[in-house]
Amino acid sequence: MTAVEHSQDLLSVVLEVIEALLPLVIFFLVFQLLYLKFPSSYFLKLMTGLSITAMGMILFLYGVYNGFFPVGLEIGSYFGQIKSNWILIPIGFVLGFLATFAEPAVRVLCYQIEESSSGYIKSNLMLYTLSVSVAAFVAIAMTKLVYGIPFLYIIVPGYLLVLVLLWFCDKDFIAIAFDSGGVATGPMAVTFLMSMAVGVAASQPDSNPIVDGFGMIALIALAPIIFVMMLGVYMRYIGGTDNE
Repeated sequence: MTAVEHSQDLLSVVLEVIEALLPLVIFFLVFQLLYLKFPSSYFLKLMTGLSITAMGMILFLYGVYNGFFPVGLEIGSYFGQIKSNWILIPIGFVLGFLATFAEPAVRVLCYQIEESSSGYIKSNLMLYTLSVSVAAFVAIAMTKLVYGIPFLYIIVPGYLLVLVLLWFCDKDFIAIAFDSGGVATGPMAVTFLMSMAVGVAASQPDSNPIVDGFGMIALIALAPIIFVMMLGVYMRYIGGTDNE
């Protein structure tokens, strides 16, 4: 890619970020003038924070478009073309674990859970539970791609299991479980794992990238809900923490 193409890509990302943040900035400025009236020093601090946020979004999106997406697609295409494509299942497990383990939002959530529970729910326990859960469901997603399993055969039983677990789970874990599902679908999962799934689907002769390549994020969002609620069931009945 030439320097001109790089500059064009960067400019398009800058315009995307401005388009996303400008309405929020205008909304804040209107409230600042009419209602909030923060002191000038505090207002300057807020605007500096918004500027740093914009710079971070620009760098992140530029890196995603030119790094994670292409790499994920190429890895998926490579493994999708080899004869023994079953190897995608263990590879999906490892990559799912590493992507979740490295996700900053997951670590923040685990830390907040330990702090809010006064150490009752350890952050390391939650971190490994979320990482293993996503790893397992990424492996299931790869199994779906390799063997052509319909998406509904996985997602519907998964949520039916969630409904069953609601009746048995320790109530302290229910809200945590659903929040964990949203946090696990962070930048690492969306930018890398989803692009890899699309690459695998695109390389399969009988697969449609639109039909078969997507659904990975839905499974990643489902995984922590099931595993955290199963942890809640264990804590309630086996760990002897019935809070009813």
